[in-house]
Amino acid sequence: MYPGTFAATTPDRPAVVMAASGEVVTYRQLDERSNRFAHYLRSLPLGPNDVVAVLMDNNPRYHEVAWGVRRIGRYFTPVNTHLTPEEVAYIVNDSGATVLVASEGLRDVARQLTRDVVPAVRHRLFIGPALDSWSDYDQTVSALPATALPEEEEGDVIQYSSGTTGKPKGIRRPLTGAPINLEQDAVVPFLRAIGFGPESTYLSPAPLYHAAPIQWTMAVHRLGGTAVVMEKFEAELALALIERHRITHAQLVPTMFVRMLKLDESVRSRYDLSSLQQVIHAAAPCPVEVKRQMIDWWGPIISEFYSSSEGAGATFVAAADWLAHPGTVGRPMLGRMYVLDDDGHEVAPGVVGTIWADAPQRFEYLNDQDKTRAQHNERGWTTVGDVGYVDDEGYLYLTDRKAYMIISGGVNIYPQEVEDVLIGHPRVHDVAVFGVPNPEFGEEVKAVVQPDTMDGAGPELADELLAYCRSHLAGYKCPRTIDFEASLPRTDAGKLYKRRLKDRYWAAAAAGAAPGLTAVAAAAAPTAAVPQRAGACPARRRSGARATPTGSWCEPTLAPAHSSRTPPDGDCARPIATRRSPPGPSHPVSRSPSGWTRS
Repeated sequence: MYPGTFAATTPDRPAVVMAASGEVVTYRQLDERSNRFAHYLRSLPLGPNDVVAVLMDNNPRYHEVAWGVRRIGRYFTPVNTHLTPEEVAYIVNDSGATVLVASEGLRDVARQLTRDVVPAVRHRLFIGPALDSWSDYDQTVSALPATALPEEEEGDVIQYSSGTTGKPKGIRRPLTGAPINLEQDAVVPFLRAIGFGPESTYLSPAPLYHAAPIQWTMAVHRLGGTAVVMEKFEAELALALIERHRITHAQLVPTMFVRMLKLDESVRSRYDLSSLQQVIHAAAPCPVEVKRQMIDWWGPIISEFYSSSEGAGATFVAAADWLAHPGTVGRPMLGRMYVLDDDGHEVAPGVVGTIWADAPQRFEYLNDQDKTRAQHNERGWTTVGDVGYVDDEGYLYLTDRKAYMIISGGVNIYPQEVEDVLIGHPRVHDVAVFGVPNPEFGEEVKAVVQPDTMDGAGPELADELLAYCRSHLAGYKCPRTIDFEASLPRTDAGKLYKRRLKDRYWAAAAAGAAPGLTAVAAAAAPTAAVPQRAGACPARRRSGARATPTGSWCEPTLAPAHSSRTPPDGDCARPIATRRSPPGPSHPVSRSPSGWTRS
């Protein structure tokens, strides 16, 4: 099924509703408009590897362009609308795009994409008032047939990674050449399994250039439902939309949860959310206590999936299972997942390693065979570099990304664990934790905090946050210093551009200068015990006891006694990453690992 199916059966049903303007695109309109664009593309001499790049904000024309490309069996590449013209040009050129479509909201960027900047682009179409050197989209396609092409093949998306750990990478899967009305889209059976259908109304609050928003909204169109697309996320507006449109399904990211939870109680209780049947979250880490509070508020309808734009396996967990296994990202639903050590050997349950997937969906990084090979092993398994462990029941837990792990004095520290604690403080609106150079230990822990207000962001608040962190974590994990910024660089899908922050500090250290932030230093509290690497614990070697459930550290028994698990024999206590800390004064924080996902 696809929009043409429902244009014939329910032509006046809304396929897209724009949240702010209220503009509706029916299935008839979506079908006819995408057909016209498909006819235009078919009239061009497009080769099998030619790509259509889409530089558009969230607007009612986005899906007609995407479906038009998909109906002719070609690739389209959604381009991040927050990039600079230089960054946009990199993606357009790297993707091999010969057609570029832009909309009015990106006029200033489009104007700078001249022929010498994107030389392979032969056809430029602009949706909006005239723009020099660009063809008018509507004038170009309006006279073309609104009927389907005689042969419609299934196309696909070349999704670019968000570039949070390096330059964006194009992720390409092989085209099948199958007819478009066959159910080739792997998202469709998943959505059907969690209750999506023709009567579903889906709230899409994130930019359509991200993987999940564009692919899920198009999957909704394959099922005959309605996608309510927010031009930009606003916490209270999202609640109002749920009530107004009787939203049945939504996909949110944890930063959206945090912003909703920080609304006044009078605002949160103002709206009727009873239409919600299933809410999915993904794309970024979700602190355990944030998810608990959302389940308390919305009920046990909040599920989570973990995957990546590469499609390197996928896991899923419903609310009931999550409550029984706090912090898990679930069990595999696509392929099998393995946790391997650095030598490629599978590790025991509870031991931290790199997560690999044996999944049916194959991919390559466009124009980077070395990177593609590095993400595959000799068994054909794939990884995106995430780090975690599985428990005895096969539930997967994510600890962090390998690229973000801090090694201080030979000890591995996972920033996500620290971030999950600090975000629970009522003064913390957002936080990033990463390693910065230390002449003695190699790296030390740095936190950059976005407070609720910059008023009072100084030594007293830093001391308060450090004390809060130490009340929940071992001292060696806590930041040595805390800096404050008015905002942190996140994508609209909630992903943190931690690399930008980290690079700034490392460059400043290399130059012997401060990075130019509001720096507040506080001496770290003395650590009562030096943690050891998994397997190095003398007691475990003597007794033969199994590795700690995280497999990362052991800690002497002087640690607090409020463990959620029985300590192993000998003088090693329980795993740091899974022990429970006592609740804080107003925002209790659980220490269980939280899920981490890349979309």
